[in-house]
Amino acid sequence: MADRDPFVLDDPVGESLRGPHAHLARRVGGAATYLPDVSTFAAVSADPDPERWAELVELLGRDAFADMFSCPVLPPSDWEPVFVLEGRQMIRPEGAEALSPGDEALSPGDEADGCVVELGADQVPEMLALVERTRPGPFWSRTPELGTYLGIREKGELVAMAGERLRPPGWTEISAVCTAPEARGRGHAARLVGALAARIEARGEGAFLHVAEANTGAIALYEKLGFVTRRPVTFRGFRTR
Repeated sequence: MADRDPFVLDDPVGESLRGPHAHLARRVGGAATYLPDVSTFAAVSADPDPERWAELVELLGRDAFADMFSCPVLPPSDWEPVFVLEGRQMIRPEGAEALSPGDEALSPGDEADGCVVELGADQVPEMLALVERTRPGPFWSRTPELGTYLGIREKGELVAMAGERLRPPGWTEISAVCTAPEARGRGHAARLVGALAARIEARGEGAFLHVAEANTGAIALYEKLGFVTRRPVTFRGFRTR
């Protein structure tokens, strides 16, 4: 059973890059970010001094996009804000009602309609096409390297998916939850999130996720699946100087 210390969730990007995702990281001193086309998320060490921010500039470049996700500290005042989005972090607490592990999940490339299928490298073009249609959040050509991704097909077309993203020690984040407009209202998101959460918990880890505060429908769905709000978060992006 993995140690499920909730405090690592205060800095999920940094904890992931220093831990289970270290093999997907680029770093300079106390600054780190993901490899190109995996993720744009970046992090600095706790209680950063000006040197840490200078290291992040060295890593990303000047006048570059710094996606600080929910970084608990703010960068230098001359960095230009790109976006601010209010949201919340939700977790499945220990002792929550067990979810189905998705025993019907099939191997990559299986075309069975309506079944949960594992998505592999061969399905990345389809995944990117679905992301382009649904805009669930940042998703790039190598994002599936972060963890397991599951999908559902209708008439052979990928119409819904969800997968694993950040991996702070003892926890796995569920992300990229999306359904094509013509396939909504059929419970696909609930099946996929439930199957992923069950798999994560079967490994002895905790499942968590992030959601925009304005997305009340998604929040209600996650609450039905046993997720509870751990804390509010503010997502921020900046342009380096």
